[in-house]
Amino acid sequence: MSINTERRTLVIAGASLGVGLLVLGLKFLAWWTTGSIALYSDALESIVNVVTAVVALIAVRLAQKPADAALPYGYHKAEYFSAVVVGVMIIVAAIMIAREAWSGFWAPELPDAPLQGIMISAVATVINVVWAGVLIRHGRKVRSPALEADGKHLLTDVISTIGVLIGLALVLLTGWAVLDPILAALVAVNILWSGWAVICESVGGLMDVAVPPLTQKSIREVIAGNAEGAIEAHDIRTRQAGKMTFIDFHLVVPGAMSVDAAHTICDRVEAKLREVVKDVQITIHVEPEDKAKHAGIVVL
Repeated sequence: MSINTERRTLVIAGASLGVGLLVLGLKFLAWWTTGSIALYSDALESIVNVVTAVVALIAVRLAQKPADAALPYGYHKAEYFSAVVVGVMIIVAAIMIAREAWSGFWAPELPDAPLQGIMISAVATVINVVWAGVLIRHGRKVRSPALEADGKHLLTDVISTIGVLIGLALVLLTGWAVLDPILAALVAVNILWSGWAVICESVGGLMDVAVPPLTQKSIREVIAGNAEGAIEAHDIRTRQAGKMTFIDFHLVVPGAMSVDAAHTICDRVEAKLREVVKDVQITIHVEPEDKAKHAGIVVL
């Protein structure tokens, strides 16, 4: 990742905090105007948005630190930890919202000034839609789990808010006050599901999940097509850690081949792999032909 891209990623992560605070203020204003439990639950979720923006900013900054003696493979997994924190915070918000919904279900009240609350919340929702798109696009571009998780959470917030606004319109039209806490409960269920999905996805990264099948296929094709002079490649392994991809494999060469010739083959394969896979670390273990397993990629 270039220095300019890293700076832009940090700027976006920092701006996400500012956007979160703005939306939080708007949603609490909508709740204060109406007294709606559904809008209050929506505002509670925005507190999580602010917390997750802080966590994402810290994680993105930490992930950009170069490898050192303490962490020789780098700090890339910091973003997965942040995504797990985001997921946990989402679940906590869902529990808080469910509690408010339960209380409101037994003592339902019609909200005050629902039209004003709907308009204020709608403005906050438009801001979230735009910013979620920015986070997800940039997060995928630079392979940042923290930014992408933040963006996905904002989209969940958008869906929840739209449901709340539709529900409040129904409350306004029907006069059924009980719809307000029911909406809050539905928001809680939706948020709970979102939090679980974020945690599951992040745990995969912490467990050294392999790269996608199409990328694995490309890696094998590059090795097979650029290791001329070797005999085979076996025990090919990949893993993903944030934006970084790690590839390691054993390359079998003729026993009489010089170290210099074997090194030239490795350099050629590495150069081609870096063209196909960005932000990659490659480890190749060279072995003599008697170590061939005849179960890998034949390159001779």
